[in-house]
Amino acid sequence: MARAKVYITLKEGILDPQGKTVLRALKSLGYEEVGDVRVGKYMVLELDGDDKARLEERLGEMTERLLANPIIEDYQMEVEI
Repeated sequence: MARAKVYITLKEGILDPQGKTVLRALKSLGYEEVGDVRVGKYMVLELDGDDKARLEERLGEMTERLLANPIIEDYQMEVEI
């Protein structure tokens, strides 16, 4: 059994209204040192198999087809066997 982690964030230049809301809230609580906030997604998947290269390939397919929107989002993946 392998564990995969996928980190998804909006690409630079894409507006992040949720991040701006969090930024305003932090500032209103007195955290003036925060300059910007970008909100993303983090997913953990349990995968069957022990061929790391194959699992990375399949995870890339899953991420491109469903988990992320590659037009507006960047992603990073990790597979641990």
